[in-house]
Amino acid sequence: MQKVIQVRKVPSIRRRGRHLKRFVDISMVLMAAPIILPVFMLCAVAILIESGRPVFFLQNRTGIGGRRFKMFKFRTMVPNAEELKKDLADMNELTWPDFKISDDPRVTKIGRFLRRSSLDELPQLINVLTGDMSLVGPRPTSFAADTYDLWHTERLEVTPGVTGLWQVSGRSDVDFDERARMDIEYIENQSFVYDARILAKTVTAIFSKRGAY
Repeated sequence: MQKVIQVRKVPSIRRRGRHLKRFVDISMVLMAAPIILPVFMLCAVAILIESGRPVFFLQNRTGIGGRRFKMFKFRTMVPNAEELKKDLADMNELTWPDFKISDDPRVTKIGRFLRRSSLDELPQLINVLTGDMSLVGPRPTSFAADTYDLWHTERLEVTPGVTGLWQVSGRSDVDFDERARMDIEYIENQSFVYDARILAKTVTAIFSKRGAY
């Protein structure tokens, strides 16, 4: 049985805002679908041609209230990448349980392009439609909430996002504590205008190929 972390009771005004945010998320994804779907299909075909199946990489992530869910990404590494992770532990550039290698040898050629362009994140729009994620919010961690310090759990009060304040900060090498501080800053100043600014900065960051992408 999965462990659910208790977080502070969310005020009713925030719950109402959450429902409106969900409506906005779904509306934006559906409006963008005619542009997104052809790109989605091209990415899938390119992965199949280079390294076969699976096209998607599904990873357990921590969502609102500490609940675990499957997050979708296009597969950018060799199929047995998770098995190779333990052999590369000494190359990890971040503090465990975070894991990052700048020139990760597990990444495929198509995968490098997908990562540089952030197209590997495109399937997370499926998670937005299913309600596990929002367009903007704290990025869901791969490690479970029972590894969090108590103050970290404030980031679990809201639905995690495809993009967030950390992604547009211009820094890709910050540790989890610093990311958590940014997430809490976002939560405490959350508004639709703030979300719109983060989305606009995300697009700019993608096209300028900088920041955490």
